[in-house]
Amino acid sequence: MTALVDVLPGAGRGRVAAGRWLSRIPYAVLAIYAVVGGAGPLLMDYNPVRVALDDRLLSPGSHVTSGGIAWFGTDALGRDVLAQVVYGARTSVIIGVSTVVVSCLIGVTIGIVAGYFRGWPDTVLARGIDILLAFPAILLTIVIAGAFERSVLVVVTALSATAWISFARVTRGVALSVRERPWIDAARVLGVRPASILVRHILPLTAGPVVALATLEFALVVLAEAGLSFLGIGLPNSAVSWGQTIANGKQYLETAWWISALPGVALSLLIINIGILGDQLTARYGRGHLR
Repeated sequence: MTALVDVLPGAGRGRVAAGRWLSRIPYAVLAIYAVVGGAGPLLMDYNPVRVALDDRLLSPGSHVTSGGIAWFGTDALGRDVLAQVVYGARTSVIIGVSTVVVSCLIGVTIGIVAGYFRGWPDTVLARGIDILLAFPAILLTIVIAGAFERSVLVVVTALSATAWISFARVTRGVALSVRERPWIDAARVLGVRPASILVRHILPLTAGPVVALATLEFALVVLAEAGLSFLGIGLPNSAVSWGQTIANGKQYLETAWWISALPGVALSLLIINIGILGDQLTARYGRGHLR
């Protein structure tokens, strides 16, 4: 009986340690993507518009005419799929971070002002959100992206047009809850300006929920950008996107599956790990952190 008691605590500690290591997997995967997206293009020379028909549709691990090895194979124009995956990671990170930052700045500013002052700012925000939610987000994004010439700026603008709504709703809820707290009343009595109250007393309390939401929005933005590029209304041909690579290989799925499958795997791994990380941050910094 004593031996069993001695073993159980050790087993419990082992399970806790294993759980901690498993919870760090998303951080490690995202760090790898960040390193590949940041340093990969500096080490790998690739021209997305260069054609090498002698190397077209080579399977993974084949030798190309230049003497190198196409570890992920080549596409129908002889372009290296590994280079497209690496450059696509950089594109996804840049567009994802840019869109989340723009959406966060707009949404947090509007949400915190509307939640604190209430009145007509809150009414205008509520009606504006209702109008935007009346249209499917992806449909509005497609309309905006398709109305202008393809570029990174247009894609970020199209994705930010609806992504800010989530940030505004979260920060508005935090502001509505915090504005009734005793220390906010004390600050008003002492004559602290509303701008200082917003920045010093309310804004810091939105950091946790906003960071958790930003990870989930980043995954949605990356997936939406790939969808736009897959449809041909996202980035120009001079840029590299996972969605473009997947679209280029859809007609060769039976004979050259690697063109679409390998970028698809890279996209799926990124989305899944960001989703897991977002769930962890939501559980840690969700609404309960205000209690």
